[in-house]
Amino acid sequence: MKLLSFVVPCYNSAAYMERCIDSLLPGGEDVEILIVDDGSVDETAEIADRLASQYPAIIRAIHKSNGGHGSAVNTGIANASGIYFKVVDSDDWVKQEAYMQVLETLRELTGGERRLDLLISNFVYEKVGENRHKVMRYRHILPQNEMFTWDEIHHFYKGHYILMHSVIFRTKLLRECGIRLPENTFYVDNLYVFEPLPFVRNMYYLDVNFYRYFIGREDQSVNEEVMIGRIDQQIAVNKIMIDYMVENKSVIALSKKLEQYMLSYLDIVTTVSSILLIRSGTDENLKKKKELWSYLKKKDWILYRKLRFGLLGQSMNLPGRGGRMISVEGYKICRKLFNFN
Repeated sequence: MKLLSFVVPCYNSAAYMERCIDSLLPGGEDVEILIVDDGSVDETAEIADRLASQYPAIIRAIHKSNGGHGSAVNTGIANASGIYFKVVDSDDWVKQEAYMQVLETLRELTGGERRLDLLISNFVYEKVGENRHKVMRYRHILPQNEMFTWDEIHHFYKGHYILMHSVIFRTKLLRECGIRLPENTFYVDNLYVFEPLPFVRNMYYLDVNFYRYFIGREDQSVNEEVMIGRIDQQIAVNKIMIDYMVENKSVIALSKKLEQYMLSYLDIVTTVSSILLIRSGTDENLKKKKELWSYLKKKDWILYRKLRFGLLGQSMNLPGRGGRMISVEGYKICRKLFNFN
């Protein structure tokens, strides 16, 4: 059995996927790299097969019809043989020194008295055109150099969340929690770092800058104009998160800090949906914004009140054109502070 499985979802990734794979190869036979070719129409499939033939003990190429990023991650979870599991997007990469520390930590924690469910590390925004790189750290939020539970974490502040780039899950936990990401839908990474959380008992934070998150390509899914064009998919993911929070509230409520964190994460996702709908400037999308908040209200009145009358909920629902302008300006300030999109 491998220590760590990487899944690398690839769709027309021929121009950059080899840099990603090269950064993962130093893990040697402790790792497996599952290259999931998601119905690419460029040379992705050929590159995947060539790399798999060069490194048969480490790399497996899996070819499937196009189903989107979530479908590729689902395929990775189903085929992984590693004790632990990590998603690395094909235009991202990892830093070798931090990588070696991650593997050593996983080795040390495997087979101990307490079973590790989630390893968290830092990630770095590699943003186009910027020399300074923002590092997303958790050193003032999570205990270091020890296993901990939800009850032992400190307060997460706005703009600081555990994202897909930060996490390595125990593979069996992902299977046991039954996560299945929607196909042909963007922004499912929000579900990937949300739905497994009530199943997580033991965590470990390693304060190393492991993952390098490339951001700023014009066609990238997190580009603001692209997100507005795909707003229905953002809303669909947002509603799935609302449903999950409501349907599992009794389990989530068993840990106050888990509940607070998941509520905060849902809050920021709903805020992003709302501001993108406002930014689009169309009457149709303003109606969709109203419908999203109505959906939340019908699903759970208490959850609705917590989000609607919190700071972000109030700022996203200011009345009239002037109110919408204030909402947008506030969003711009937050975007500059937290360096997203």
